[in-house]
Amino acid sequence: MKHLIKKDPYYVYIHTCFLSQLFFTYIFTVNLLYHVQIVKLNPFELVLVGTVLELSVFIFEIPTGVISDLKSRKLSIIIGYSLIGLGFLVEGLFPFFLAVILSQILWGIGYTFTSGSLQAWVSDEVGEERAAGAFMNGAKAGNLGSVLAIPLSIITGIFMLNLPIILGGLCMLGLAIYLMIHMKEEKFIPLKLESQSSAWKNMKLNLSKIAIYSKASRLIRLLFLIALFFGFYSEGFDRLWLTHFLEASRLSFFSERSIVLVTGGIQFLVVVGSFIVLNIINNSSIHKHLHLIYISLFIGSLLIISSLIGFSYSTSIIALLGFYLIIQMVRQIMQPLEEIWLNTIIPESSVRATFFSMKGQIDAIGQISGGPIIGGVASIFSIKTAILISAVLLSPVLYLLRKALKISRG
Repeated sequence: MKHLIKKDPYYVYIHTCFLSQLFFTYIFTVNLLYHVQIVKLNPFELVLVGTVLELSVFIFEIPTGVISDLKSRKLSIIIGYSLIGLGFLVEGLFPFFLAVILSQILWGIGYTFTSGSLQAWVSDEVGEERAAGAFMNGAKAGNLGSVLAIPLSIITGIFMLNLPIILGGLCMLGLAIYLMIHMKEEKFIPLKLESQSSAWKNMKLNLSKIAIYSKASRLIRLLFLIALFFGFYSEGFDRLWLTHFLEASRLSFFSERSIVLVTGGIQFLVVVGSFIVLNIINNSSIHKHLHLIYISLFIGSLLIISSLIGFSYSTSIIALLGFYLIIQMVRQIMQPLEEIWLNTIIPESSVRATFFSMKGQIDAIGQISGGPIIGGVASIFSIKTAILISAVLLSPVLYLLRKALKISRG
């Protein structure tokens, strides 16, 4: 009986969600600190690392998706976690800039092998109705994995800062081995070459529909522009906030153990705070009314912009921590609200997945183009100036959201 449960795709999916999120969070709790403290990356290099990752995902998203559809979902997922594990091993074992760049390429490509394939696999194996329950429980399992990973990462990171990255990489390889043994693939029907050709035609048709709908709908154009501006500001801030936090608060003079405890504690507060706030929003009626969503997104954007300015000028730990928590928790709230907005205004259900993919690609374009600009400003002037520029890059969304609110009322 236990053997059957172990190999049931429903439970394998939930275990994978829990383990992958546990390992990712275990690594990322100290990852940025490792780049700053051990590899000694300068501001431009920090942002360039993120840009290389985004570019790898952007380039390989479609080719790896084709492999998943033509060959095997299982094979694609196993390759993905193997590459991710290898990437983190390279990063943790070799504290050099070029090794970090190589690691981002490896795990960026690995991520594209897993992206969408895991969900497609479980839907094929258990059916759409049972898959819906798997998605909900998988998300909960992933959240649990994140909460458990942070204290584990702090404990191991105190002894050696790159240890969570090395162990996390090994665990990712272990996850690939677990899936080789326990993942069944009995209901997958490979896409035939003729079907692949029609799939490409269908994708082109969907893209042409999106172009037509975007021309016709001001709201869709506004949402895509907002995604672009969020991409412009986010990559630079995500890569530079820790360096600024350590320098402005003078924590950089503290011992490595103290810094690990502080940064791990911050990540834990973000995870717990976001979980609480998202539950509050979920129990409210905001997500049921478009005009309330626009107002919430406007207030959220205003809070992020003002918090970016506050974060750049602050020198006390309390103020820096407060502004950082506001930025991160507001971002967590805004993401599902943007998805509800897009889902509501999509005119045709057959192009829904393509619309969401397009929004993600536009955000990635923003990050790829905005990241190096912010990194260059940080290197030439200062990180404080770069974060202020991030706030300026985000500010046009206030005008765009005001226009969206006027359209909805009008």
